[in-house]
Amino acid sequence: MKSQPTSRADRRRFLTAALTAAAAAPLAARAAQAPASQGPPPATPPAGGPPPVSPVPTSRAWDAAEPRMYPDPDIVALDPAFRSYVVFNSLIKRLHFGTSWAEGPAWNGVGRYMVWSDIPANVQMRWIEDDNRVTTFRNPSNNSNGNTFDFEGRQLSCEHGGRRVVRYEPNGQVTVIADTFEGKRLNSPNDVVVHPDGSIWFTDPSYGIRGNYEGNKAAAETKEAVYRVDPKTAAIARVAMGDQNQPNGLCFSPDYKKLYVADGAIWVYDVDGATLKNGKQFVQPMVPGTQQRSGADGIRCDTDGNVWAGARPGGIMPANWVIVSPSLSSTRNSRSPVRSGSQSSSRTTGCVGPVPGDPARTVTARISSPSPSHA
Repeated sequence: MKSQPTSRADRRRFLTAALTAAAAAPLAARAAQAPASQGPPPATPPAGGPPPVSPVPTSRAWDAAEPRMYPDPDIVALDPAFRSYVVFNSLIKRLHFGTSWAEGPAWNGVGRYMVWSDIPANVQMRWIEDDNRVTTFRNPSNNSNGNTFDFEGRQLSCEHGGRRVVRYEPNGQVTVIADTFEGKRLNSPNDVVVHPDGSIWFTDPSYGIRGNYEGNKAAAETKEAVYRVDPKTAAIARVAMGDQNQPNGLCFSPDYKKLYVADGAIWVYDVDGATLKNGKQFVQPMVPGTQQRSGADGIRCDTDGNVWAGARPGGIMPANWVIVSPSLSSTRNSRSPVRSGSQSSSRTTGCVGPVPGDPARTVTARISSPSPSHA
């Protein structure tokens, strides 16, 4: 029987289908041989609501030679309002690995370096931007925790070992900003910020004197609180006590009219000169995709007033950089492959903490940010 001639269109469709099948065959074979993904399992969207967000980070090889893909799967905007803060080709980058317990990152805009504390090792470390080096910056550090830079570029540090707040002067001398209140020793100052009027504000929980791992074991002599040091008289005033059990990270809003204080939840106060008023709970961070409470540690505001918080769900759960708008209308989370603690007051968001399942190993990481953070 004689066959009918095939049209040009039919031949094109036949060739396209054949080539597609031939190209798909080796890809399917490689996929069948590939190991199962270590990332979070796909979530089933609930009826009538947005899909849940898994708190489990995507598996990644930090030192692998293969190119890194973007957008980073662990930078998650829970609300579309925060998508404008995500640079599509920015990735979570590990800057350093190997510290015992890293805390208190602070950015020096003139020197182009980030300094942070390794509390148990009794040192301060420094990452230098121009050549990506990490060096030991200060040894010993008196088990320093939080660090910042004032408006003259001088570094201030909170010491667990010395139970004090100090400032490092350009000539190398160390000035004690605060070590007692009403004749009693402070507990273990944790974090510190500076107001444009020159006043210094810091938190004083008792974490650093509970044992000898991150300081020297001792009895608390005064209630945990938030303090202010007057720029002219150097007088120390207690400005908040009772709202938080263990006040931790703190930061000002961009206009310096509000002070945020972290103690698991984040509290907010109106700044009225040398005092605080109208204290209330601002937000309770939650582990994304669950009903579990998280806990904020280091916090900073960006230039739009959003609060960035390093939050540690606990156990071996991953870290989350939680961003909350001033109106509490929206949040964004970045699932970190490491546990996070403090936030860097810099143009990049720094985050440090112990590796899940191995508290003896620590990394320092950052996410490039499109807008500078507010010191």
